[in-house]
Parts: sequence; structure tokens; C-alpha cells
Amino acid sequence: MVEVKELSRYEGQEVTVAGWVDQLRVHGKVAFLVVRDGTGYVQGVLVRKELPTEVWEIGTALTQEASVKITGSVREDARSPGGFEMGLSHVELLGPSPEYPIQPKEHGVEFLLDHRHLWLRSSQQRAGLGVRAEVEQAIHDFLYQRDFVRVDTPILSGAIGEHAGTLFATDYFGENAYLAQTGQLYAEAACPAFRNVYCFGPTFRAEKSKTRRHLTEFWMMEPEMAFVDSDGNMRFQEELISYIVERALERCGSQLDLLERDRSKLEGVTAPFPRISYTDAVTRLQEKGSSIKWGEDIGGADETLLSEDYDLPVFVFNYPRGVKAFYMKQNPDDPETVLCDDLIAPEGYGEIIGGSQREDDLELLLTRIREEKLPEEAYGWYLDLRRYGTFPHSGFGLGLERTVAWITGRKHIRELIPFPRLINRLYP
Repeated sequence: MVEVKELSRYEGQEVTVAGWVDQLRVHGKVAFLVVRDGTGYVQGVLVRKELPTEVWEIGTALTQEASVKITGSVREDARSPGGFEMGLSHVELLGPSPEYPIQPKEHGVEFLLDHRHLWLRSSQQRAGLGVRAEVEQAIHDFLYQRDFVRVDTPILSGAIGEHAGTLFATDYFGENAYLAQTGQLYAEAACPAFRNVYCFGPTFRAEKSKTRRHLTEFWMMEPEMAFVDSDGNMRFQEELISYIVERALERCGSQLDLLERDRSKLEGVTAPFPRISYTDAVTRLQEKGSSIKWGEDIGGADETLLSEDYDLPVFVFNYPRGVKAFYMKQNPDDPETVLCDDLIAPEGYGEIIGGSQREDDLELLLTRIREEKLPEEAYGWYLDLRRYGTFPHSGFGLGLERTVAWITGRKHIRELIPFPRLINRLYP
């Protein structure tokens, strides 16, 4: 058995390829069968006079997504997918596919999401998810090269990482437990053991939002770095994003072309990125006609408005403490703000990273927990990190689906995760 990606090594030889039928065209006594095997596409040519009647009848009766084995001689043909085709001598039907639901015509989004388990096979969905896989690997490689240790953090937690109003709660043998909003707090605990660590996994937010930027379950990569301040945190973020984009351009050209992504929008994405303080961002937004007031969070519409001024991702830093999480470090130069940043992607894709320097002062952290009316007993272990060898440290969370949506140019992040979870969708 040979994979399609290897066909160039077998020119002039007879091989067998297994895969799924992408399309079939019959023109009189010649038929063209395109098969996808997961590594590429190959066109098989059936000539009626050269085949047993049974093989011709099986080959010309195939339907979309039937699984098959095809055998034939490999020959070069620039017009064929991948530059090679097969002159077929045998076709074996492995798994029939009668009345395949997704046909080459317009389907509604809800229909496609109902059939997400099949929609994954379409070329654009495969391209987007292929870029996602490359971005994930690029992240791992970037961090591995810099001696980060991956720490797998729990999905079930008794501690709130972000906002209580966006928790998925469950009973845990008589105790309250929550699906993790973030792995950050646990990554902080591992930081003194390894200095630089990261976690990467699913996170959950019970946000009743139907925007193209939101999912109730999404994947987030969260590094935590000892002895790094807020400025160093932003520099690390821009280096990471520059690397990810460079990798996608280098290795995912065919997928980006299939998705009709304007690659020129990505080719200039290199550090350093512009920075603007929250206070200056509010002033600029007001000048652009926004009704935002100082002290309010910058929402999706305002992020888009702000990004219009930049071709690169832009940092907005030092937000008011009232709109940010309890663990962010108080700004010593302005106690009403915290040392944090949001990285907003260009072209209206919104925030792709949220980061901060962490509060390393035990008393200030305890004060913030009490202000937020969080249960102190649930954070006893987290406070211990400040009692025993506290240290300056910073980190951030990168939303994988939003990042990939920007890189691929897809408008809705539901297409950049294999099985999206939305407020009205738990199937399939």
C-alpha cells in the first residue's frame, strides 16, 4: 500500500492506494476517479476497453466518500492533483457511501454543523484544521527550544480563574467543582519548580455569546515565566506570534491558498508590535465615535475599531483593575490599573492573547480575593505560592482558535476546531 504523497517515487510502477472517493467523472468510455487518502489527492483513469467489465462497473458506480482501494500504474501528469495520476487496472469497493448528505452545493450553516462529523472531510475544513495542527506544533517547538516544561493542569477545579459568571459548575462528590476557565493558577505553582512552564488544553467559559469570536469550549496555551515583568511578557508574546505566522507561511502555503487567504497581510507580521495604553486607547476610540468610558472593558466592536489603525497586532496595556482578574499585579505607578496586556489581531479578529504580570505581594493578592468575594479557603494553596518564596512572574493565555482564524482569514472560529461547542450546540 502506498500513500498519495509518495507517488512520485513510484513512477512507472504499479501500486495500490486506499482512500475515499472525492469525485467521479464519466465521459463515455473513459472515467476519471479522484481519491483522497489523507495525504493528498490522486486521479485514477479507467479506460473501459482495457478493464474487465466488473472493474469498469464497480469504478463507474462509485459515489462520493465511498472508501476504495485502487491499483494501477503511476505516471506523471501536470494536470492531475499532485502532478501524478494512475492508470487503473483494479478497483475494490471497501465501504459504500449511498446518498452522502453533503453534496457540492450550498448548505446552511446549521445543516453543516449537524453533519460536522462529515463536514470535516471537505477541502476547506481540512485546510483550516491543517493550519491549526501546524500552529499547535509551532507553539510546542517554540517553547521547547526555549526550555519550557509542559505541565498538564486539571480540568476540574475548586478555584475560579476568571469570572464567576462564566463558570460551568458540577457536583464533585458533594463539593462544588468547576470546569477550568484557565490552567494558569496551577501553572504558576509549577513555575518555581521549573522556572518556565506552560499548559495547553481545553478551557470552558459559560458565556451566553453568539458572536463569531466565541465558543463555550476552546483551547488555550498558557506559559508562565519566572522573573519576567510585564514588558518582558509582551516581548515574549510578539516573538511567539511572529514565529507562528512565519511557520504557517512556510509550511501551510497550499492550505492558505485554498482558503483564499491574502498572504501579504501576514508577511509583514514581525516583532516589534505597536503598543498603546488603555487610557490612550479609550481616548482614540472616543475620537472615532465610540461611547466607551474610562473604566469599561474594551469590547469586540471597539477592538475592531482600534485595529483599523494597525497592520500588525497591537498591544493594549495597563487596564483598570476593575475589569481584570484578581491575580493581576497592581501598577505601582497607578494603583487604579494593573500591569496587563491584551494583544489584538488586525483585520477585526479581536483579542488573541491576554496576559499580565502576576500579583506577587501576599497582602495585595489577599485583598483582591476579598474584594471579588471569592472563597479564601479555595485559594489557600494559591496564597501559599506568595508565602513561600514569592517572586516576580508573568504569563499569558493564547486562544488557539482565534489565532488560527486570523492566520487563515476565516470569519468564524467554529470552523477552526473539530467539534465546536456553542451555547445552542452539543451535537455531534
